[in-house]
Amino acid sequence: MTSPRPAADWHVTEALALRYAEGAATETDAWSLEKHVESCSLCAGRVSAAVRAGAAGPVLASVRAELLASVGHRPAPVATAASPLGPWARLWWAAGPALRGSWVVAVALVLGGAFALAYGAGFQGARSWLLALSPVLPLGGVAVSYGRHADPLYEITAATPSGGLRLLLTRTAAVLTVCVPLLTAGGALLPPVAGFPGAAAWLLPGLALTLATLALGSFVGCRAAAATVAGGWLLAVTGPLLGPSATGPTGATEGSAATIARYFSGPTAQGSWAAAALACAALLVLRRRSFDHLETR
Repeated sequence: MTSPRPAADWHVTEALALRYAEGAATETDAWSLEKHVESCSLCAGRVSAAVRAGAAGPVLASVRAELLASVGHRPAPVATAASPLGPWARLWWAAGPALRGSWVVAVALVLGGAFALAYGAGFQGARSWLLALSPVLPLGGVAVSYGRHADPLYEITAATPSGGLRLLLTRTAAVLTVCVPLLTAGGALLPPVAGFPGAAAWLLPGLALTLATLALGSFVGCRAAAATVAGGWLLAVTGPLLGPSATGPTGATEGSAATIARYFSGPTAQGSWAAAALACAALLVLRRRSFDHLETR
């Protein structure tokens, strides 16, 4: 077995690229090569040329053409140089389908609806309803970020050294990067409700529910896990809100605020969410290897 070499001290040789293309490289060399070409364009081109020149070249070209056609890609009439986006193109790919799909539009519609209710219809409970929905909005992004049903390149990305849990966490972080500032700022700009927690009170519950989705996703897949966690949360929140006890002297406003505040206000509630987040994170660490296998659902 070839001894591992530091990534900073070596590049892929023509001989190694040829062995890799022929499937004759050792497992250690193959994984080192695959990891190295993620950050070295020179070696990536060398390996790509070796593979295209080998027996697998025509097959890979056919598979590539069919894959690009399936996602609606049309080849440019003239060959172009490398993408001017450079590293940003790779970052955009790593961010995942969530930020390129309808999920961002859904988040914007929720925020727009809250502002329309608050400032257009004079509904004073808009802030409390937005706070109730905020913890589950990231789950929709997680559901469409990774997995057989969400990513057309799932089989390829799951087989790379950077696939599995690492890529899922990267895409989840991208989802939270969008959600956290938008929902927190949106809640702060809505009319305040007396005795109601601040706009940032949803952060720990949102983190706990997101980690719960990832942990449950290691058993049933991200899409089913997100639907289960989000459904449970919405039942817990909207059940009391829609009941007769949620109506106060000013309609549903005071009753709704008091009902939702129990889930967010006070050190007991926030401490419970923090403990739940830690427990889900620990389970996720224990189950991390499950994301190395292709989903069967």
